[in-house]
Amino acid sequence: MLVRAAVWLQLDIRSILNHFRSFCQAHFMEGTKVPACKGPATADMENGAHSEQPQPGAEHGETVISEGAARIVFPNSNEVFYNPVQEFNRDLTCAVVTEFARIQLLSKGIQIEVPGEEKLQKVVVNLAESEKGSIEPRPRDQPQTAAVGNICEEGLYVLEGLAASGLRSIRFAKEVPGLRAVIANDASARAVDLIRCNIQLNNVSHLVQPNLADARLLMYEHQRGSQRFDVIDLDPYGSPATFLDAAVQAVSEGGLLCVTCTDMAVMAGNSSETCYSKYGAMSIKSKACHEMALRIVLHSLDLRANCYQRYIVPLLSISADFYIRVFVRVYTGQAKVKASASKQGFVFQCVGCSSFHLQRLGKAVNNGGRVKFSAATGPPVGSECEHCGQRHQLGGPLWAEPIHDLDFVGQVLTAVNRNPGRFRTSARIRGVLSMVTEELPDVPLYYTLDQLSSTIHCNTPSLLQLRSALLHAGYRVSLSHACKNAVKTDVPPSVLWDIMRCWEKENPVKRERLSETSPAFHILKVEPRLQANFSIRDDANPSSRQQGLQRFQANPEANWGPKARARSGGTAPFELAEKRRQLQNKRKEPSKDQGTDKLKAFPCKKFKQGTCLLGNECCYSHSSEEPLIPPEPSPSSLP
Repeated sequence: MLVRAAVWLQLDIRSILNHFRSFCQAHFMEGTKVPACKGPATADMENGAHSEQPQPGAEHGETVISEGAARIVFPNSNEVFYNPVQEFNRDLTCAVVTEFARIQLLSKGIQIEVPGEEKLQKVVVNLAESEKGSIEPRPRDQPQTAAVGNICEEGLYVLEGLAASGLRSIRFAKEVPGLRAVIANDASARAVDLIRCNIQLNNVSHLVQPNLADARLLMYEHQRGSQRFDVIDLDPYGSPATFLDAAVQAVSEGGLLCVTCTDMAVMAGNSSETCYSKYGAMSIKSKACHEMALRIVLHSLDLRANCYQRYIVPLLSISADFYIRVFVRVYTGQAKVKASASKQGFVFQCVGCSSFHLQRLGKAVNNGGRVKFSAATGPPVGSECEHCGQRHQLGGPLWAEPIHDLDFVGQVLTAVNRNPGRFRTSARIRGVLSMVTEELPDVPLYYTLDQLSSTIHCNTPSLLQLRSALLHAGYRVSLSHACKNAVKTDVPPSVLWDIMRCWEKENPVKRERLSETSPAFHILKVEPRLQANFSIRDDANPSSRQQGLQRFQANPEANWGPKARARSGGTAPFELAEKRRQLQNKRKEPSKDQGTDKLKAFPCKKFKQGTCLLGNECCYSHSSEEPLIPPEPSPSSLP
């Protein structure tokens, strides 16, 4: 009987495994559709598919998600990380990698074919040949092409170090031409299993290879020239600091390094000591904190690359939503590395009026074709601010050179305009890149309208009025993609405050209410040395603003932002949403179960002044009687 039971148990287990294999084949074989997923056809997605709302899977509690040309099966539990809000990040990365592949392969005589793009060059060639009476070009005149989904032997070798569900790697394989191979790596075995299933679902196993390893060890194993990656994409949960040293060594000569940072609180000045331990720079609280974060990351990348006689060249640096994203190329050269010190700088920012000055870390002097490097001299400020008399904070070092390659950005923008249906977020990509091309490349950081007006307690001028005043004064000015109210200008702080003094004369403040120690009092007591002209100029309104491009995105969904970290075992999304709902506004709108009844023991100050309009709904006491304070016991009453 025991033998029969054992044989029956083995047969039963084999039948279960056979049923499971047939289920997987039915779901992931080429040409079949996943149940409960009514997404667009593959051909439609290659021409610019739109993302679908997540739909529950038929079984196993999974969700089918469509984004771009890829479809992935994603577990409903929080075992593998996925954030739909970062679709803009992934779309922009596909656009940047495509143009990088175009540049790299064009030097090898290979042209790429992007679905949806018009073959303008081919049409011109055909017309030229038709005038000579020959329609078909000669075989030796036909250039070698690389199409999406095909292996290109001389193409890009791509690594996604932290792939999670593998969505980004699969999108590379299905949307970016000219690839040799894509390594979708993750340190989680559950994530690698999911990547393997998604690769089969999208039929890209010939291009995408799943890999289970620590991303740092994998990159350290590819330090040799022939083993290096042409493109490395790092999008970790939080800080990428622990991966940067390995990344700058594993990327090929002139290769592309794409890095995302979501620890904005650290780089925005809330934890300066933590920022120094991760990126080697002190962050300070500033209205220009988002651009400062970009420059801190670029400084950290260049500093780590310099240890190996390498240096970076930024292509595109973006601050969007709750994260920053940088695209840099990495080169090798001892002479160029010597100039890296002159590309870094410190920021002296006044704690009163927020005026800032940049101090270079080093300087390079060209003497008859020979460059001499030395330490810079400074500081550019005194012990107190010359405008308001307050002290200065020191931030940095940070990257002080341009953070964009405008030629490359223009190439990406042209490609997006030529094929607007390729990405769902094409409108936003056009708006952001258009603002990037309008930024002053040689002017680090910026002021904001509300910052300038709140310093002297006056009404806020319109954006066009302040920009016009700066242009009338003979200075350059631009907006910034990192902040909606930014004013990026090369005007000295003394001239800027003269313009604000002229604005205050047209919109006077009650100076008798200003404290003699306030920055507003010190700034306004000085008469302006120039007469500002606030009449609107035609060139004050930038082109991206005139066209009404989508430059700054509104909140895409409720409870958007950084998602919870993926954990083994997972947590259902509805449980996370319920937890966020309970913790949101807990200090502004406390519920009764959080102890609001205890507030009735305290008198309402507004009720005493006769200004409380809440009545019985007020959480404080409206009793006119003073709270009874028990008298202190006399010495005679003590035992």
